[in-house]
Amino acid sequence: MYKQIADDLRQRITSGQLAPGDDVPTEGELAVRWNTSRGPIRNALAELRQEGLIETTRGRPARVVERKAHQAVDVSIPFTRWARELGANPGAITQELSLRRADEEHAELLGIGTSDLVVHVVRLRLLDGRPTMLERLTFIEEVGRSLFEHDLDAVSITEALAERGFGYSDVDHEIDAVAADELDSRLLEVDPGSPILRLRRITRDAHGRVFEASDDRYRSDIVRFTVAASGRATAGGHFIRPIGG
Repeated sequence: MYKQIADDLRQRITSGQLAPGDDVPTEGELAVRWNTSRGPIRNALAELRQEGLIETTRGRPARVVERKAHQAVDVSIPFTRWARELGANPGAITQELSLRRADEEHAELLGIGTSDLVVHVVRLRLLDGRPTMLERLTFIEEVGRSLFEHDLDAVSITEALAERGFGYSDVDHEIDAVAADELDSRLLEVDPGSPILRLRRITRDAHGRVFEASDDRYRSDIVRFTVAASGRATAGGHFIRPIGG
């Protein structure tokens, strides 16, 4: 029963019948409508709260909150396609496309020498014209040079590279939260030092060669990360690691 109630309320929220800021019907009203006790009602509201669709405050009805875009991190989906699947219009404003020597950090991440050339991209990504994510991408020279042939404001880098034979075969993700630096603050239109979500990515081709290291910064008021798990691993490395000692 609570699943049916949650599905009905979810549909009303996503269709706009219940808009951000609107009160959700009270437990009593929902119990009458569904001819049920308050137990299933509370379970349904708890599910929607967990999904980030509503917020609850003691002493007042649940309220619809502004919906956040969910970004799955257990798979690699190009931003452009992800945005369109959300029903949003993706946009891009390229800030930098440069050829440079690898610094020590990127040389280690990419498995190259500090004298080797890399292609560096800084690009602001938009959802319906709203600054949403700032990506810093670093590619080995062989892969990244082809990007100079494209208008990066108008293409998906992932799809453009795949067309050149540089497919994304294996991706490692690491998620944390960081304080917005000066560039993040200016382009994402957030206060300096405010918390933003960071998704770092190491990408390999079909032969296991690392060809991209990325550092994507997301506005936490617009995007939330989700991970799907099929079960508990009985062996292998830790997927959740403490930082520091």
